[in-house]
Amino acid sequence: MEIVLEISNWVTDLFVQGGTEDVMDQLIQKGQAIKEMGNDIKDVAQKAKKDQPKTWLDLQAFDQDFWKLVFRFALNFSVLFVIVRMLYYPIAKRKDYLFSYFLLSIIIFSICFTLKKFDLGLGMALGLFAIFGIIRYRTDPIPIKEMTYLFIVIGVSVINALANNKMSYAELGFVNLAIIGATFGLERLWLLRHESRKVITYEKIDLIKAQNSQLLKDDLEERTGLKINRIQVGKIDFLRDTAQVYVYYYESDQTDHFKDEGISN
Repeated sequence: MEIVLEISNWVTDLFVQGGTEDVMDQLIQKGQAIKEMGNDIKDVAQKAKKDQPKTWLDLQAFDQDFWKLVFRFALNFSVLFVIVRMLYYPIAKRKDYLFSYFLLSIIIFSICFTLKKFDLGLGMALGLFAIFGIIRYRTDPIPIKEMTYLFIVIGVSVINALANNKMSYAELGFVNLAIIGATFGLERLWLLRHESRKVITYEKIDLIKAQNSQLLKDDLEERTGLKINRIQVGKIDFLRDTAQVYVYYYESDQTDHFKDEGISN
C-alpha cells in the first residue's frame, strides 16, 4: 500500500512539476525493489513447501503428537482402571457396565483428542456434538449410580483429551486424583456397605402392622433366605389382601445372589 501511494505521488509530481526523468528513475528503482521482494517471497514459499512433512494419501507416517497421545491415553486409562475396576466393579459385580465404561471412555478420549487437531469451525463442531447427542442406548433404564459412573468416565476422558498448554500437568493430575479420591471416599468410606432392595408382594397382610414388625421380618427371612436389615411397607391392596413390601439387605451378608431392585430400577 505504501508503494502504491508513493507511485501516486510520483505521478502527481510528473504532471505538476514535470520532473519526468527523476520520476522515471525512481519508478525503475522501485520496480527493481518490488521484483526482488517477489523473488524473496517465492524462495520462502518454495522452502516452506520443501519443509512440509511427507504424506501418503494425505496422512503423515509419524507426528510428534503421537507421544502426547500415548502419554495422555496411559494417564486416562490408569485413572479409568482405578475408578471402574478397583472401586466400582468389586461392589457392583456388573461385567456389562464394566465393558461399557472402558470402551466408552476410550472412544470419547479418542474422539476428543482427534477433533482437537482439526481446524473445525463453530458450526461444524456443534453439528458433530449434535450427532453424538442423538445416539443413545436402546436398553433398560440405567440406575442412577451407574449413570453417575458413566458421567465420571466421560468427563475424565474429555478432560484428559482436551487439556492444552493453558493447563499444567500438576492441575491435570490434581483433577484426576480429586475425582478418584471423591469416588473412593463415597464408595468405600462413607458408604461402606452397599444396601440392596427387594420388592415383594406379600399376602399375610396382618403382619404389616407396626406391632408385628418382628414377626414380618422373621417370616420374610425364613421364606426368602435373606438376612434382612430393614423393611418398609408400600402399597396396600385390601381387596386382594396383599401389600407391597420393600426389603433392604446387605448383599455382602447373603449366601445367595439376589438382583438389586433399587429405586432407579
